[in-house]
Amino acid sequence: MVSFANPWALLLLPMLAAILFFARRGRGTSLLFSRTPTLRGVADSRARWLARVPGWLRIAVLVLLIAALAAPRTGASVIDADAEGIAIVITLDISSSMLAEDFENRNRLTVAKEKIASFIAGREFDRIGLVAFAGEALTQVPVTIDYPVVYRALDQLQAGAGLLEDGTAIGTAIATAANRLRRAPGKSLVMILMTDGENNRGQIDPVTAARAAAAFDIKIYTIGVGSEGVAPVPVASGPFGIQYANLPVHIDERLLREIADLTNGRYFRATNEAGLDSIYDEIDRLEKSTVQVRRYVNYTPHHLPFVILALTLLGAEWTVRGSRWGRVP
Repeated sequence: MVSFANPWALLLLPMLAAILFFARRGRGTSLLFSRTPTLRGVADSRARWLARVPGWLRIAVLVLLIAALAAPRTGASVIDADAEGIAIVITLDISSSMLAEDFENRNRLTVAKEKIASFIAGREFDRIGLVAFAGEALTQVPVTIDYPVVYRALDQLQAGAGLLEDGTAIGTAIATAANRLRRAPGKSLVMILMTDGENNRGQIDPVTAARAAAAFDIKIYTIGVGSEGVAPVPVASGPFGIQYANLPVHIDERLLREIADLTNGRYFRATNEAGLDSIYDEIDRLEKSTVQVRRYVNYTPHHLPFVILALTLLGAEWTVRGSRWGRVP
């Protein structure tokens, strides 16, 4: 969308047109020559046309400079609006077990990140935050409507990359996410907790953390990610490629159900990609509240081409005026 930083400058255009109109009316329209052959010799049609070119060029220069002064730009202004939305913190397990490839030969983290990205793409005015956890928890993005920031943080998450101590600290993850949500505005505060393991790290008991979250009216939707039984997990990388081992899957479904029940949320078990989609409709049915949304968009200025073209035409005007056609004999 094209807009102008200085729209008042466009008022100079009708003023310029008025000045040119009255200047033309007040200007004499004839020249006196003592001999008709003299006029005929110096004023053929091409000469008369070229004599007008400097004036046209000067008008074009003035119009272009006025357009540049108005500062055309593309983008949008800061928008303040009331919208219906909820606050959501996505809490994602990035422990090394999330590298298990039991989603049609793709690992759990890759699929989870894709589904989260799709989920965010379906939001419009919801505030979304991101917490990553393994043996400890770390806020990647506080609750925000700046979705590109969330996308970038999500894309950079890697399992077992040393970002966090390995393990599964569910209680710490809930406490970290709840601390971000409890200050968020709105009636519906939601935490989506995605994990493929059991709580085996951290100093905070998951049930205690869930009760604290419930005290702030935070609903926790827990998702157990991964197949049942065993799953192929990369264990080594050698000259013949990555080596896998079928390792048992341990998801504490009882704990995840209890966490969801304590907070009036729901527990989901996702053994395939379609299973991860089932939570979306559930969250869309939550009660939304009116929140004030402010978005910032940077403008891209476009005044420079007008200035360059004006200088070019001004040079052309001087060139014509300096020629024999630009002077009245």
